[in-house]
Amino acid sequence: MDMDMLLTNARLADGRSGMAIAVKDGRLAAILGPGAAPPAARETIDLNGDLVLPALADGHLHLDKTLFGLPWWPHQAEPTRASRIATDQRVLPALPLATEARASALIRRCVAFGTGHIRTHVDVTPTFGLAALHGVLRAKAAHAHAVTVQTVAFPQAGVMRHGRTVVDLLDAAVREGADLVGGIDPCEVDRDPRGQLDALFAVAGRRGVGLDIHLHEPGELGLFSIQEICARTKACGMQGRVTISHGFALGGIPETKQAAAIALLAETGVALVSHGAGGAPLPPLFQLRAAGVPVFCGNDNMRDTWSPYGTGDMLERAAIIGWRADVRHDPLLDELFDMASGAGAKALGQQGHGVAAGCAAHVFTLAAAGVPEAIGQHPGRTRVFFNGRVVARDGAWVGG
Repeated sequence: MDMDMLLTNARLADGRSGMAIAVKDGRLAAILGPGAAPPAARETIDLNGDLVLPALADGHLHLDKTLFGLPWWPHQAEPTRASRIATDQRVLPALPLATEARASALIRRCVAFGTGHIRTHVDVTPTFGLAALHGVLRAKAAHAHAVTVQTVAFPQAGVMRHGRTVVDLLDAAVREGADLVGGIDPCEVDRDPRGQLDALFAVAGRRGVGLDIHLHEPGELGLFSIQEICARTKACGMQGRVTISHGFALGGIPETKQAAAIALLAETGVALVSHGAGGAPLPPLFQLRAAGVPVFCGNDNMRDTWSPYGTGDMLERAAIIGWRADVRHDPLLDELFDMASGAGAKALGQQGHGVAAGCAAHVFTLAAAGVPEAIGQHPGRTRVFFNGRVVARDGAWVGG
């Protein structure tokens, strides 16, 4: 049958070059070696030897806070989390661009770098109510042809410290389209770990959604919260549906306790997502993976009210994490790419991810010899495809 598209002169991650990739109905229909008779196609694109990789997955983003779409905006918050939250409440409502426009600008930036799947946390607080969520959901719908966006109702300002207000808002957020329930530092922020976790798991169980809990708590305090999250995950039968974001404590406890915590996470199917924060201990990502814990990566704050840094490029993020973890050899760089691509896509519920016949045609191309060079040098993306359609070219959004 005729193909929708034929990509010729492609390089694959395993080193094969001169390959042809046939695309039909939004999927990779066939991968053909040099000399194979190409099928007829409505459109043929010569990749000129570029490497073809599966879409990147950004597993932790904050689309509602971003300042993309605006001129440079000087950072205004003090170093404490409380100051950043207060700055959000003061600055975000007064910005000349609404949530939808700013979130859309960052989505398009991420897509231009090859990201096909995003999980974003969206503030649900007494100050903002569901307004930020509604803006992000509109941006999500407007870009559904170019990227999947999964939303987490995130209680940035705490849960139990506001009585029932935030619990009811989280429940309403899921009713109105949020995909997961979020949480934050049940000991440090709420000083009521039992109350917060009981409330979060109750909403998630009632609405049939997963959980993604920010955990910045250090040392023994963070370890206690990890143990409590795992205990509730097992008790509620939510194995495989709970994620801990950051989990800095895992990088700052003795090795014996670290090993026990890793085993507990693996046993209960609790995943970990990391952005490799420069000012906090890095969890042992490769030991976690080796033990069977799902590990994936995200950019976190991208040029927003919390941080002036970030471009939206998940290959750049992988390079930062690799630098922090002292990853130098090709096999480990391949593993690191999986954390920024396949493992993240799986955690976000995406099936058929990869560069093989039958996989979704969510791929991107760049001038590199293989995955290690793609991470180490993260050159510009020449083309980005979503469902077999070009949505970005030479680093620029063309998705319409």
